[in-house]
Amino acid sequence: MSKDTLEDFRVDVAVLKKAYRLMLTAKTMADTYEENKAICSKYVHSTSRGHEAIQLAAAFQLKPYDYAALYYRDDSMLLGIGMQPYELMLQLMAKADDPFSGGRTYYGHPSLRREGFPTIPHQSSATGMQAIPATGMAHGICYLEGQGLLKGEERPVVLCSLGDGSVTEGEVAEAFQMAVLKGLPIVYLVQDNDWGISATGKEMRAMDAYEYAAGFKGMERLRVNGSDFAESYEGMRIAFEYAREVRKPILVHAKVPLLGHHTSGVRREWYRGDNLQEHAVNDPIPRLKQTLLNLDVSEEEIEALEQDALRTVANDYQRALDAPVPDPSTFDQHEFAPTPVTEEKGERAPASAEKAIMVDAALHAVDDILRTYPEALFYGQDVGGELGGVFREAALLAKKYGDARVFNTPIQEAYIVGSTAGMSAVGAKAIVEIQFADYIWPGMNQLVEELSKSCYLSMGKFPIQSVIRVPIGAYGGGGPYHSGSIESTLLTIRGIKVVYPSNAADMKGLMKAAFLDPNPVIMLEHKGLYWSKVPGTEDAKTVEPDENYILPLGKANVVQYASDEQVKLGNSMTVITYGMGVYWAKTASRQFPGSIEILDLRTLNPLDFDAVVASVKRHGKALVLTEEPLMNSFAESLAGRISKVCFQQLDAPVYTMGAANLPAIPLNVDLEKMMLPNPDKVASTIEELLNY
Repeated sequence: MSKDTLEDFRVDVAVLKKAYRLMLTAKTMADTYEENKAICSKYVHSTSRGHEAIQLAAAFQLKPYDYAALYYRDDSMLLGIGMQPYELMLQLMAKADDPFSGGRTYYGHPSLRREGFPTIPHQSSATGMQAIPATGMAHGICYLEGQGLLKGEERPVVLCSLGDGSVTEGEVAEAFQMAVLKGLPIVYLVQDNDWGISATGKEMRAMDAYEYAAGFKGMERLRVNGSDFAESYEGMRIAFEYAREVRKPILVHAKVPLLGHHTSGVRREWYRGDNLQEHAVNDPIPRLKQTLLNLDVSEEEIEALEQDALRTVANDYQRALDAPVPDPSTFDQHEFAPTPVTEEKGERAPASAEKAIMVDAALHAVDDILRTYPEALFYGQDVGGELGGVFREAALLAKKYGDARVFNTPIQEAYIVGSTAGMSAVGAKAIVEIQFADYIWPGMNQLVEELSKSCYLSMGKFPIQSVIRVPIGAYGGGGPYHSGSIESTLLTIRGIKVVYPSNAADMKGLMKAAFLDPNPVIMLEHKGLYWSKVPGTEDAKTVEPDENYILPLGKANVVQYASDEQVKLGNSMTVITYGMGVYWAKTASRQFPGSIEILDLRTLNPLDFDAVVASVKRHGKALVLTEEPLMNSFAESLAGRISKVCFQQLDAPVYTMGAANLPAIPLNVDLEKMMLPNPDKVASTIEELLNY
């Protein structure tokens, strides 16, 4: 904004007084933390010192029906929407009644779903990562609005708060790209204090966020002096009005001083030098005090505001000190939100139904979901338009449901994954697709930092309903970037569910259950099973269940039993596997009639370990079979668990079998065959184990 005089920005005196009191409250909190750093720095915290004016200006624009994604320095923003110092201090000290996380996450990391307040979903400390979930919120609002699914007459806006240094993150670019591409109602507030811990702006960027945003066609922009409350208030008023009425994105770049430490763990005196004095000239508090004096607010009234802030903080600090700590026994609560799908329902094999291949069962499941649930939408690379996915797994869905519900995204795996967190927060229910498992890695940051931790760190307030479809696996020369297996990596991430169907009926039932599950679910779909064209995979084609069929996650299935005779003779064993391994085991077992039980896990997390143990105890011998390279894999981990729990019942070591320990699947089909398991290799291992 080019204007810089008070006369240009007519802000009600009552608003100015409120802002001044809250600025002093934030400053007094920061001072209190510093004076009591032995207590308050037990856990790392940041404060808004120097950023108070722009944060309060933004907070005063937020309505109860709006959404916000804040970052770890935004405690003035939280005060501005009505949070009390006491509540923030409970989080500072990791107390039981911390309203955001129950003592689980850092100061200034809100998770707020409270009547009369804007909704603030959980977000991580990873700088810039909030941009994608926040844009996903705006995307979800836009979708629900377009479908006539928003309640009431309100027009919600999303506020995404960022530091200028974080704008150099590639994921921020993905968020900006989608915001302008889809025309989303979001305000990006960039607070620029010219520092990123100890690195200066000149070291980190060739341009500031305002200049950078010019490259995103359709992004409106504003500059404000973030030290001047009146100018900041007017700038944020204009920004919110634009996003609320025009329904398009706008970026506000606010230059602010950094007057506190980067965090309590990285103290300003270690590196700031004279820079701190330079920044102090722009302290927003004396500036606003002078504004109040110029408006004939008396010294006595200003003093009363100051004393009120001091009293409030002192009282709240003592209350927070005395507040109870969390009950240690609650440490493992809220890993997942409870799922409504707990039993198998519907008809798995209707009498009049025809057989379906897996890819069609998946398509029909998504079709059923879109038809039944108007809040559902499906997106990813090439799934919309005419193609309907490179495997035709979304064929004609865009034609049937429209481009607002089924659409192509840019090549942005991080956005595809992370946006589902925002969608979930506003009530949209996203099914998304990563084109190949080998390309999921750019989305892992969002999966780990945002999706997996949200339910646990928000004490169950913000589970993320998200279905992420991932074609996986090798067959017939797909080569190093279209053939990889990734389940072991995924299974090291707590807070997500991983499903791996091996046939059409399971695919349909598990897809429905995944959609109804309030937690993030990754559907791993083996490309070699999609059409049952690979020799030996004919059984992946099954009678198609009806549209009401639902199969709970976490239930393994014995797809082949050993005969009672062979079990009594002690000539039996179990093969514990999933995906393509089911068919390698089936084909190999023909050489050992009646001796082989095959347990299809179907879901890798949650794992049906009871079924595993029961199968192992029936036979005393077990092979864990996977398509992944074996070393340090899920299969080896499972074998270790079996060895511990079933040690007394084992008649042989638990065998494992997987691909060779190489970094990629080679392109040449003969080289691929050498690397992967196959029925002959499995048969050889079975023979060795039976004869042990």
